[in-house]
Amino acid sequence: MPLTVNLRHLAAHSVRLQGELPSAELDLDNRDEMIEVAPPLAYNLEVEKVEHGLLIQGELELPLHCTCVRCLKSFESRLELKHWTCHVPLQGEDAAPVVNDLVDLTPFVREDILLEFPQHPLCDRECRGLPKNEPGKAKASSGAGPTEASAWAELNKLKF
Repeated sequence: MPLTVNLRHLAAHSVRLQGELPSAELDLDNRDEMIEVAPPLAYNLEVEKVEHGLLIQGELELPLHCTCVRCLKSFESRLELKHWTCHVPLQGEDAAPVVNDLVDLTPFVREDILLEFPQHPLCDRECRGLPKNEPGKAKASSGAGPTEASAWAELNKLKF
């Protein structure tokens, strides 16, 4: 069931919406393989009618299963919009559709959630990434230096 508000209920006073919305209802078109949405979206919103629109204020929280882009380790993250505010127009070119006095708020929530997705999820700010094995270098034996010369030293030996 989408996140909706009844305009008749808003005629006298503001309305508080609290609950959870299954992530399937959000219909998030997430193409990032490093982020997977974990259900459900928790919301705590207050909706009030202002002139020719709705003003929505509150909190949104969505758990995410992420993969670190540096070390490929899986980790849990929470997308939190603590002081979320949205204006939903009821008239004009960008007006939200009204069906049986109900306005679906889900597209507005979806848009702001997608904008808040992490661009490059990291398990830790100080993540150093995968351990580096330099190609072309043999492992040092008992603390001695590399057994092969560097690539630059080999190039310097060339005579043109």
